[in-house]
Amino acid sequence: MALPTVILPGYLAGATPYRPLEKTLNEMGLPTMVVPLRRWDWLPTVGGRSVTTIIQKLHETVQVMRHRHGDSQVNLVGHSAGGWIARIYLGDMPYGVHGSDRPTPPTWNAQRYVHTLVCLGTPHLSQERWTRRNLDFVNDHYPGAFYQHIRYICVAGKSVQGSRRWYGPSFAYQSYQLTYGQGDCWGDGITPIAAAHLDGADNLTIEQVNHSPRPGQLWYGSESILPYWVKYLLHTISS
Repeated sequence: MALPTVILPGYLAGATPYRPLEKTLNEMGLPTMVVPLRRWDWLPTVGGRSVTTIIQKLHETVQVMRHRHGDSQVNLVGHSAGGWIARIYLGDMPYGVHGSDRPTPPTWNAQRYVHTLVCLGTPHLSQERWTRRNLDFVNDHYPGAFYQHIRYICVAGKSVQGSRRWYGPSFAYQSYQLTYGQGDCWGDGITPIAAAHLDGADNLTIEQVNHSPRPGQLWYGSESILPYWVKYLLHTISS
């Protein structure tokens, strides 16, 4: 049987938009649970503040799935910011870049619990000064596919090219510029391809995939898109 999977939602998102993906993965034989976040659970993180409260909820969900299914490890799926937050969770260095985490910064060292990390549309880079407080911590301490015993899968979407028009830059252009420092590139409408990939990871780019789960458009959790990345979870078998 495949290892259990835990889904961490993206920034400011609750669990509800991920329920269809959770249901589909369970029906495919992958025991799956979304971290039970509500939108207001993100309020303590606004403005680039500590994501400790989110990681604690992730940790609680991982432990529930480990004990429920009798497995020593799980697979993580992080959408958008959920991917780089999961990288902090894996780490063995104290997460103390924020005053609220001192004088005893938390350390989860969850790399021992995780077999595979799948990042969906995750911006692993940022030019925005508030977000960089967290992302610089991640990339300085755990660059690229850092833990060799963990398989990193980084999935980017290619659906929207950032552009400048006579009346100003498109939303995608502004988002890509803020993330990668270059607006006229391709991405999923929020995250540019170059920022969604990590050195040393299995990096995938999927055509026509948009960033968020919205009616009437393809996103990373659409049933027709799942075969591109779910195979990496199906191939991890519990001992």
